[in-house]
Amino acid sequence: DVLIHAGDLTNQGTLSELQRTIDWIEQADFEAKIVIAGNHDITLDSDFYSQHGPSFHNQSPQDSAKCLELIQTSPSVTYLNHESSTVRLQKPGGPKTTFKIFASPYSPAKDLWAFGYQPEKAADLWNQIPLDADIVVTHTPPKYHCDESRSREAAGCETLRRTLWRVRPRFAVCGHVHEGRGVERVRWDLTSPNMKHNEEHTRYWIDPGLGNKKQSLVDLSIRGGQPLDNDGNRPANREPVGSVTTADRLNRKSPCWSYLRPGRDKQYPPIASHSIPSQPSLTDASTPPEIDYPVIQCAASNTVSFEFLGSLFPERSSHEATEPWTRSQGQGQGEREGGLPPLRHCGLDALTNGLGRKETCIINAAMMASSWPHKGCGGKRHHKPIVVDIDLPVWDY
Repeated sequence: DVLIHAGDLTNQGTLSELQRTIDWIEQADFEAKIVIAGNHDITLDSDFYSQHGPSFHNQSPQDSAKCLELIQTSPSVTYLNHESSTVRLQKPGGPKTTFKIFASPYSPAKDLWAFGYQPEKAADLWNQIPLDADIVVTHTPPKYHCDESRSREAAGCETLRRTLWRVRPRFAVCGHVHEGRGVERVRWDLTSPNMKHNEEHTRYWIDPGLGNKKQSLVDLSIRGGQPLDNDGNRPANREPVGSVTTADRLNRKSPCWSYLRPGRDKQYPPIASHSIPSQPSLTDASTPPEIDYPVIQCAASNTVSFEFLGSLFPERSSHEATEPWTRSQGQGQGEREGGLPPLRHCGLDALTNGLGRKETCIINAAMMASSWPHKGCGGKRHHKPIVVDIDLPVWDY
């Protein structure tokens, strides 16, 4: 139904390389084809290419405008450049599903490659991901998830990981780090008071297509018995925070998911394995600031007040629970965060705009199994494409 390409359409952005890739994608039998660029697609980053193009193509300069025109005018390819799109499948006999997707070509700057950003720009960049995105596609992986490089380092972006905690899409697709190819199901921690960006646990995918002729299938459907615990921000389907859902029960035993990372001996228990300590105080909050408590407007016109947020944490006093700030200035992981009231995009919306978004499947869909210059590993090697089966909203029955 849908093909998603997470970047690096070319090796060095030449028009001939791009033409071959676009021809292949156009011929593929999918109703929707979502494509982004990657750091190797240097001609699609016109500002970068105008400055650094001669370093790559001094003998045969490329026309960045023609490369962009080729991909932007394709009749069957949707090219997204750090932007959102709502996709509605309409093919007769098809699933008739709809979803909102945000896709971006950016990755942390390293060496001389396109679409790079510095750490201080990351927050502004990823805060543009809409809260109601069903699917997020980024060239870079989030940090600690499908991002282990050949040097055994986490090469992903920490700010992106924190943003995924805030948005909690159904799944996030990435590439860039070839050795990180794989799938992880992340269950987000939404119940720890004033502990942002925590994860309850991560479950690792065991590729059913490894070493055989089977598909590399990730089955997140209800029919498959391991549905994703994410209602996509649809209040009618929400269950109370902390409840044991059908998805929890079904996911407890599955041959394709494990707390053991594939190929490793280390056990990763079902706790916040990548917890981030609270941020230091930004101001002296010994005197609570004067704040008018608003009623927060959420999806589907349902309203959630601060009193409702307080009900999520019954162990706290009613006064504490309804205040959008805390007065502790501790920096330890178990201490509460002090300082300014939480930003709407980072705290309140994360708890009120998607309480049913409890789990995200992160997929590194890298096709190249080796990295340049492909020496010492038997030359170029390729992975199978990853196939995902997931239930999405149906717009027409």
